[in-house]
Amino acid sequence: MSGSATLALPLVLAGPLQAWGSASRFARRGTENAPTKSGVVGLLAAALGRDRTADLSDLAALRYGVRADQPGTRVRDYQTAHHLVTGTSMPVSERFYLSDAVFVAAVEGDPELVRELYEAVRGPVYLPYLGRRSCPPSRPLDLGEPVASPVEDVLRDQPWQASAWYQRRVGRRQGPEIELGTLVDADPGDGRADSLRDLPISFDPRHRRYGLRAVRSGSVTVPNPFPRRVKTAPDHEPLSALGGH
Repeated sequence: MSGSATLALPLVLAGPLQAWGSASRFARRGTENAPTKSGVVGLLAAALGRDRTADLSDLAALRYGVRADQPGTRVRDYQTAHHLVTGTSMPVSERFYLSDAVFVAAVEGDPELVRELYEAVRGPVYLPYLGRRSCPPSRPLDLGEPVASPVEDVLRDQPWQASAWYQRRVGRRQGPEIELGTLVDADPGDGRADSLRDLPISFDPRHRRYGLRAVRSGSVTVPNPFPRRVKTAPDHEPLSALGGH
């Protein structure tokens, strides 16, 4: 889906901590390097006020893309617990997070649904979180009203959303543009796409299910507000020292 028949909703996902797991099991809870489609669909479903057992097919059918504006730092946390009845120690839980990360994401699809999502993220039924309940966003999620553009254009056209301190630190080492990595839902049959088990089918706690989706990695360039200063040598005429001779 692309073009004028669809709308795309630009989002910004920023917070002190984020955790986007796609293969977490048992005591080890990992995170991907960027927000997953299943995680963002869960966020949108919560904003709409949908129950965990509700049908997700309309949200899963949205095209999805994400851009890494500030990749963040991977951090690890250990958690301990005790059984409430026996008092015995439970296995140590190892959890990973992305610290100080900022991403631009976009979903594209049916205009009526996308407009509904826009209103939902501006006034969510359930408070959104960035992958886990312990990871609240530090900014409003929306980046403006839906646009009649495909996901790829949204990721290309949005200004750099990294924190000001990060833009200054990184931008001053770069030229007038910054290159940012992207992951976008691939077209069927794209031979250069990778597969991720990240297509949400059901969030029912009794039987969570995820299917495979094809994604294609790439990059876009955006204007750099803090480009490095290029020092230029002053004009110099060697014969001027001879007094005009």
